[in-house]
Amino acid sequence: MTKTALNTFRRALGDRQSEIGNRNRNREALAIETSSDVLDRIHHSSDRDFAMSNLERDSNRLREVQTALRRIDLGTFGVCVGCDEDINPRRLAAVPWTLFCIVCQEAVDRAQKMPGNEIYTSLVTAA
Repeated sequence: MTKTALNTFRRALGDRQSEIGNRNRNREALAIETSSDVLDRIHHSSDRDFAMSNLERDSNRLREVQTALRRIDLGTFGVCVGCDEDINPRRLAAVPWTLFCIVCQEAVDRAQKMPGNEIYTSLVTAA
């Protein structure tokens, strides 16, 4: 991969990292609010659960972005951790934090659906 392409991905990943970081600063929705009204408590609980889900999703994405930035520094960006083949540039353009080519990603997705399957864990920890 060319230096120009790597710098483009580095900027895009850096922008994504900043965007996620800015979103995670607003944690007011996680506050536990008390109310004497049962419906208000249910509504607040639902809002808090939604905010926690968003925070967890953003945290996972932030880790993926940071891993991609480290892979750029290490010179392994754009190489699938599953098969060591180059990841299609169009896939990288769409999902620059990806660890897998499309074939390996599909295998990981299938494996995640199977209870007790540890393929995903072993592939991700190798990255």
